Amino acid sequence: MNQYLITAYDYTDADALERRLAARPAHLEGAHQLRQTGNLLFGGAILNDEGQMIGSMMVVQFESLKTLNAWKEQDPYVTGSVWEKVEIKPFRQAAV
Repeated sequence: MNQYLITAYDYTDADALERRLAARPAHLEGAHQLRQTGNLLFGGAILNDEGQMIGSMMVVQFESLKTLNAWKEQDPYVTGSVWEKVEIKPFRQAAV
């Protein structure tokens, strides 16, 4: 499986946090399912200096970038207009 680092930043409009909180339960359920299938290695919220959620990061593994993108396009943070900018980079976990 190929590993990827996903860095996603939220929209910054006045309703952005409300959309994140509304989509969060479904997003976390999807993350739980990814963990169960071995696709999610770890992840969490990116915080600003005040401790507010402003984005997300995940380290995942998928057979291909195509399968990763298929998952991403149905994630509630994408379909719910939470993530404005999503960057996906190849990643390799260190064996330490």
